Amino acid sequence: MSYRMKQLTRKAQELKTVPAALSDEDIARGLKEALAQGSRRAIDRLGKAGGYLNNPSVRIPMPENLQKVEKLLRTLKQDKVADEFVTSLNHAAEKAIPEAAAIIGDSLAKMTLEDARGILNGPDDAATQYFRKTSEAQIRERLLPIVRQATEQGGVTSAYKRLMQRAGPYAQLMGSQATDLDGYVTDKAMHGLFKMVAEEEKRIRQNPLARTTDLLKKVFGAVAN
Repeated sequence: MSYRMKQLTRKAQELKTVPAALSDEDIARGLKEALAQGSRRAIDRLGKAGGYLNNPSVRIPMPENLQKVEKLLRTLKQDKVADEFVTSLNHAAEKAIPEAAAIIGDSLAKMTLEDARGILNGPDDAATQYFRKTSEAQIRERLLPIVRQATEQGGVTSAYKRLMQRAGPYAQLMGSQATDLDGYVTDKAMHGLFKMVAEEEKRIRQNPLARTTDLLKKVFGAVAN
């Protein structure tokens, strides 16, 4: 066996034996607490004014099929119209995303002990991957009507109309078909949520200072040592 293979084997054995010192209950409770804490922090950061708009990593851009229209408007010095529309999309997501909090508990309740051990020994975003797998459809179903209401109240439709009016007949020539703005904002809002939850999970796994409870310190400290 090569030296590299020996290293990988030893590492795999360490990952199996260290968590074994923890009870199944500790592991499950610790992971649920980490996911709940990470989700709560992510939603708090995203669900406020500028939560999406002012964060480059999750900011919702112009829909792809409207980017040629956006480029045209900016060439015509109509940046304000394009910016207004993008801002309205992001504000709609900011208003809707707090609704995802109600679904987190349902997702955590489905976590089995087998799931928990696999997540604990998994990559830095293993819990987030589990969360996404078990709750993405529910979150989309819950968010879509909230986004629809937010787009109506937040002026997204009127901003879209102004965008297209300013682009004039060129808009149709550029292939800017009708866009499902509600679905687009919902999907982008969820993508941003999972991205932020993954960042929070990584912090808890890698940074001892992010483990703010005794349970988190016990569970993730055991894996890190």
